[in-house]
Amino acid sequence: MNILVLNCGSSSLKYQLFDMTNESVLAKGLVERIGIEGSFLVHEAAGKEKMERKGEMPDHTVAIRFVLEALTDSVYGVVQSFDEINAIGHRVVHGGEDFSGSVLITAEVKEALVRNSDLAPLHNPPNLMGIAAAEANMPGTPNVGVFDTSFHAQMPKHAFLYGLPYDLYEKHRIRRYGFHGTSHRFVSERCAELLERPLSEVRLITAHLGNGGSLSAIMNGISVDTSMGFTPLEGVMMGTRTGDFDPAIVMYLMQKENMDAVELNNLFNKKSGMLGLSGISSDMRDIESKIDEGDEQAKLAWDVYEYRIRKYIGSYIAAMNGVDALIFTAGVGENDAILRAAICRNLSYFGIEIDEELNGNRKIKEKMISTPGSKIKVFVIPTNEELVIARDTFAIVK
Repeated sequence: MNILVLNCGSSSLKYQLFDMTNESVLAKGLVERIGIEGSFLVHEAAGKEKMERKGEMPDHTVAIRFVLEALTDSVYGVVQSFDEINAIGHRVVHGGEDFSGSVLITAEVKEALVRNSDLAPLHNPPNLMGIAAAEANMPGTPNVGVFDTSFHAQMPKHAFLYGLPYDLYEKHRIRRYGFHGTSHRFVSERCAELLERPLSEVRLITAHLGNGGSLSAIMNGISVDTSMGFTPLEGVMMGTRTGDFDPAIVMYLMQKENMDAVELNNLFNKKSGMLGLSGISSDMRDIESKIDEGDEQAKLAWDVYEYRIRKYIGSYIAAMNGVDALIFTAGVGENDAILRAAICRNLSYFGIEIDEELNGNRKIKEKMISTPGSKIKVFVIPTNEELVIARDTFAIVK
């Protein structure tokens, strides 16, 4: 069975086509500038040269048509016809409280996604556009929604409720939802395999660290806490997002800087975090390069970033009354040996010891970087959110 995985943004679209007989990636690609002048597709099939195709793509329906034409292309394609694509799996950011797992997309499901668009106004509408575009191009092909939030759906109330009047939760669903769920799920399942222990018997802390970042406390296979909250703004400091901060700052800035809600939202989400604090960049590679040159502001931003992550790890050890393994994943987590070493060195009280040589070896992507004597195992596990979506889609349509 071949599964097409789609991740639709407002003006972009990522895709991968999986052969589920062996979970191999037949082809993958990216469409950018949908609805903007200069639209283009970059397509790469296994064993073939990369192909770039330009063309006018006013909407997602046309963009997906470009994708399907690339997949069936006589030179660069991997299937003969659309009929060889058996199902489509969609990354959907917010399922709210409606979905605790992946689902076959029906009219009722789409109605629920529209309702939940209030909770994710930047993400759910493009996800819905992708679903509509897939249905228009391939009528009759099953579509499955896989939600970023669903892995965290079993969090206990004491972990997801805020200290607000309870009726605001009942009326407006104001609570902590968590995100990056497919990533946290994938690396936790893979870690249990590497530990050779059932997932139902281990306590794990997963650190998904990229331009956005979140941590999860996973006890016996269930996410019992996670750092992102009502929106992806809460939690650790990120590339351009503030992470946790005193909400009174909102009113203070409205008074002092005469900023409105739109300006504040832009400030907190796009101009803060590593970018705002360093004044340099949201990219950790740029920050560390400046640190090497002696830039004190860059070093301060780096210290805040490492400290916030370490605080969350410590709190999750307390939340689960212990931990068996700590997992680093995503762009920064998988590639920044300096950051991993600092975090682990500053958690030595818990008996964490890392092998510096293994930690610094960039050639080995998946690895245990803790020493044999470390009381807590530490892993680097590359995430694979697309494979999670493909697996769930396969399981539902099979």
